Amino acid sequence: MLTQVEKQRLKTKYGPWALVTGASSGIGLELTEHLASAGLNLVICSRSISKLEYVQHQMLRKYDVEIMLVPADMSETADIDKLVQQIQHLDIGLVVLSAGYGTSGLFKDASVHTEINMLRVNCESVLTLTHYYTQRMLARGGGGIILMSSMVAFQGVPYAAHYAATKAYVQSLAEALAVELKPFGVDILAAAPGPVQTGFGKRANMTMGKSLRPSEIGVPILKGLGRKNTVLPGRLTKLLVYALRTVPRGMKIQIMKKVMSGMTNLQGIARDRIK
Repeated sequence: MLTQVEKQRLKTKYGPWALVTGASSGIGLELTEHLASAGLNLVICSRSISKLEYVQHQMLRKYDVEIMLVPADMSETADIDKLVQQIQHLDIGLVVLSAGYGTSGLFKDASVHTEINMLRVNCESVLTLTHYYTQRMLARGGGGIILMSSMVAFQGVPYAAHYAATKAYVQSLAEALAVELKPFGVDILAAAPGPVQTGFGKRANMTMGKSLRPSEIGVPILKGLGRKNTVLPGRLTKLLVYALRTVPRGMKIQIMKKVMSGMTNLQGIARDRIK
């Protein structure tokens, strides 16, 4: 759990309001809980209004904060515009862009429509909201933005080629903006976890195996905000990333190919195509 000192730091530096996309499950939900415990008012966003209402009910039972619900699909430009317009009156000092999903399998067999949709969620929505809230935070004199990268962002990953590419985009964007915006008081953090027990694996058609619980990575992410440009939350993440650091990039790709071939249900994907 966050210490009282950390909670006060978050509220003082990044309050009074925080926006969290992908807030109804997984990492987004975990970060929502921690921010509510720190006393930040929240705008929570996901596609499902019923899930958002459940999260709101749970949070309000435990914490004395305000919570605003905005159902929105991050692959739809109109929904992103709606989100921005509905909350433009709020003084948002922290943005957590955790909405995202992955695909797996052979790229040649993928649905291009699914891949484009993932690109919109993982990259285009991140670009749009990061740019908008950068302007807002510059005007207010500071703030913070957390972008969800991944340990797969650091090299090509066979059997998750496009997903890894979307995370490489996020990682690169965050690293550069962290340097650009630091002099203006805007903190940018790339959170790059390894496999996490969320709905991600099911949607990506992957068997996650040894994976982290969301509860293991929420605190490291928030503790890293304002102190680091990239955080590798969880011991498993650090082990996997640091073990590959001295390995030539070409060899990293081959290692990740073996890792992903063990996680990816290639036969299942083939059967799904045949049906």
